[in-house]
Amino acid sequence: MRDRLLATEKVKAIDWRDGTLFLLDQRVLPFEQTWIACTDVSGVAEAIRSMQVRGASAIGIAAAYGMVLAVRARIAEGSDWYAALEEDFALLADARPTAAHLFWALNRMHDRLDRLKDNADPVATLEAEAVAIHESDREANLTMAQLGVDVIRRHQGNAQAILTHCNAGALATGGFGTALGVIRGAFLEGMVERVYVNETRPWLQGSRLTAWELLNEEIPVILNADSAAAHILKAKGITWVIVGADRIAANGDVASKIGTYQLAVNAMHHGVRFMVVAPSSTIDMHTASGEDIPLEERDGDELLAVGSVRVGADVEVFNPVFDVTPADLIDVIVTEKGIVERPDTAKLAQLMCRKRLH
Repeated sequence: MRDRLLATEKVKAIDWRDGTLFLLDQRVLPFEQTWIACTDVSGVAEAIRSMQVRGASAIGIAAAYGMVLAVRARIAEGSDWYAALEEDFALLADARPTAAHLFWALNRMHDRLDRLKDNADPVATLEAEAVAIHESDREANLTMAQLGVDVIRRHQGNAQAILTHCNAGALATGGFGTALGVIRGAFLEGMVERVYVNETRPWLQGSRLTAWELLNEEIPVILNADSAAAHILKAKGITWVIVGADRIAANGDVASKIGTYQLAVNAMHHGVRFMVVAPSSTIDMHTASGEDIPLEERDGDELLAVGSVRVGADVEVFNPVFDVTPADLIDVIVTEKGIVERPDTAKLAQLMCRKRLH
């Protein structure tokens, strides 16, 4: 299946060329395909904050390249570049507080910097590390796709209907996607008849991004309002809900796009299996449970307008970006290290002790 997935690769959201980071602006898709050039760390931080680039893995990859731009600029300034870099690390870390992959990538870049040898070129060394982070994410996507397809095949191998939320595809990662990677793989294996996509208010990542990705690969897709999900689970023969994750606590609680929690509750009520697909870097063993995960809130104007058109009354707004799905609502977590069914603290600890898939 790996070769078949590679042959279908059509979407790329991050490109590092000639010392410049290029990001596909996800705010204007699917109507425009505009690439933004980031030449300094502040530009990368703003791209993350403003959601020009989004998705846990993609944010981490962009931040890694952002640190390459930062070290190049600090050295050119001729100051104490090593100490000055702490400001750049903090700038990127503050851009989006919930996604664990952002902090994982920054910590990996920091560790590589700390192990820098006296005669080594800091820019070249960090560039190689950022490229490695990018490439390893793509490989992880391929592995997760295969593992997720195996899980679906084991429970039900016939063509089926799947529901997904937000966008956990190529646009959100360095490769084929997490949740959408599994869906792509299952479709190639003849196990997906159609995919229902929640529109995902207020940024409409489902209708603008996920539907666009699936259409590009000629996978049958049906778009629905978020509020239709329970009815669809009841009436449309859904066998799996498959989503990504922004952070997974040590006990298996999952922080993901707002609306995921209620989707998991509805899935359990209707006897529909619930799968979370995310790289192991998303698992935060230092966070005991979902109660300890910082959940980002954004400006209320995002709910009061669609694009540039005001649609809401002048009212106070609560606009959380993420919610937490308790582990007891999750059937399986799929990572590149392996799968965890009915996740809990002991199972995730065992998974994270693995150095590689086995």
